[in-house]
Amino acid sequence: MSSALETLRREFGGDIIEPGAAEYASASRSVLASGSPAYVLRPKSVGDVQAGVTFAAAAGLALSVRGGGHGFAGFGTNDGGVVIDLGLLASVEIIDEERHLVRIGGGATWGQVADVLAPHGLAISSGDTRGVGVGGLTLTGGIGWKVRKYGLALDNVVAAEVVTAGGAVVRAGAGENPELFWAIRGGGGNFGVVTAFEFAAHPTTDVFYGRIAFPASEAATVLRRWADHLRTAPEELTSVAEFANPFAGGPEAPVEIRVVFDGDDPELAAKAIDPIRRFGTVIGDDVALRPCAGTLVDGVTPPPGIRLVTRSAFVDEGAVPAVLRILAKAGASQGSPFIAVRSVGGAVSRVPHDATAYAHRRAELMVVTTVVGPQPVVEAARPALDTLWTALAPHVNGAYANFLASATEADVAAIYPAPTYERLAAVKRHYDPGNLFAGNHNIRPEKASPTGEAG
Repeated sequence: MSSALETLRREFGGDIIEPGAAEYASASRSVLASGSPAYVLRPKSVGDVQAGVTFAAAAGLALSVRGGGHGFAGFGTNDGGVVIDLGLLASVEIIDEERHLVRIGGGATWGQVADVLAPHGLAISSGDTRGVGVGGLTLTGGIGWKVRKYGLALDNVVAAEVVTAGGAVVRAGAGENPELFWAIRGGGGNFGVVTAFEFAAHPTTDVFYGRIAFPASEAATVLRRWADHLRTAPEELTSVAEFANPFAGGPEAPVEIRVVFDGDDPELAAKAIDPIRRFGTVIGDDVALRPCAGTLVDGVTPPPGIRLVTRSAFVDEGAVPAVLRILAKAGASQGSPFIAVRSVGGAVSRVPHDATAYAHRRAELMVVTTVVGPQPVVEAARPALDTLWTALAPHVNGAYANFLASATEADVAAIYPAPTYERLAAVKRHYDPGNLFAGNHNIRPEKASPTGEAG
């Protein structure tokens, strides 16, 4: 340990933050989790990342890799181990103007990306929050306001620079290390530290963005009509239905249909959005033409002691009516979690199911529930939450890693069906046989899947 630490201090050009340092309190926690790591490393170069990975492996310490730090499961910190915080590796550079190729550092946030691309009239299909890290979101999906037209964030990655468990720097793309390239597009941080991505951006205009609100009493009707409309709506329209918001009245909270129409033509936007206004009694409507970058909102950092517990699952077309009936009933009950239903489909569904490690291409909708509060509040909400998910279980499938607050074997099995898991495990055995990168929804190097099925 002392020898490894001496080597680190000699070779590491960034900041090494240890307990007792002035910045340790802030450096030791991620946005949604507290920790007490032995070392927080802030690399200034890819060489520093190599040194940090080598140190963690040589010292036998748990390793966490932090991008934006928004992970609900708290993967961006740990107790007693090493955290590599990529925040200083956040450059955003257009490297090919003709092909709209953008190189983005592994520590960049989507807000930083939007700010650089907006003056060039470019955008990348991402999430919906400025402070969320490019790396964490992309490695496991990326479902945001352009998802139905341009696919997941990971569908727009053309290459990546990865530091492996052995400390090597490799390039992953369609023609170089193709299995690693397949694995990092959906397999999370299991295979190395992605120090840079290359994305294919697309030209963008202003977009029509906002919320259309309806009374809670009309939830069942609004949700059914909304889902039916999205099935035939143009792919320029992406939408999320939110209700039972505990900060807006719980079961009495309005049903809010959030929309983005990806284009600035008012007539085309009206054809896509106006039908939503006829779903029920409109009690609020602020949809307007806004800059594309303005669709990304500022995230909220919860105060100490406040937990966010999220669960997620996907819904195929045939199960949509049953799922929406269950959700509408639950949302009208006291103690309901905050419920969001996101439209998917479109460009996501046109990618072959085995083209990337993201395994849920057939889904039409994604359901997310969230409970927020101190531990006693979270525990008090658990019975109603478990009852809801028990009712949903026969009608939903899988899980979206970016909206999970836990990392059990059942979670991993839901994220990765057995064939996907077995292929990921083979990549893991090649690039990380010792499972150094275990601070995630972990793919173990062994061949058996979490369900016990052998490959």
